[in-house]
Amino acid sequence: MAKSENKTKPTGDDVIAWLEGVDNATRRQDAFTLLAIMKRVTGCEPVLWGPSIIGFDQYHYTYDSGREGDWCLTGFSPRKGNLAIYLMGGFDGRDEMLARLGKYKTGKSCLYVNKLADIDMAVLEEMIVKDVAYMRRTYH
Repeated sequence: MAKSENKTKPTGDDVIAWLEGVDNATRRQDAFTLLAIMKRVTGCEPVLWGPSIIGFDQYHYTYDSGREGDWCLTGFSPRKGNLAIYLMGGFDGRDEMLARLGKYKTGKSCLYVNKLADIDMAVLEEMIVKDVAYMRRTYH
């Protein structure tokens, strides 16, 4: 199968300027907090992927079907309804960490929180560290 191009890809837009435009003040401040944590954990500069995802580092994937592409290693999106934090979740201890995290919802590879004050930030940072390490071992 030929490599099909993802619709969501790096835009080159200014991440800080984009984040400063987030309307909700709490969501904006939480986004800057996540930005600092993910930058520190990954050692990478943030990149705006598509219209609203702030990603750090990237990896190349190939599915069993042959479809392949590139995606950010980790990231987040300060959406109107919540913060979407992109963690693939293949690391050991994930369920135990989720039990200690606080108020959240999950999706396939997302952790959704209303505001960072609802969760234990030390647990979140531990999850980000473990997820980034897992992804780098698996895809780099």
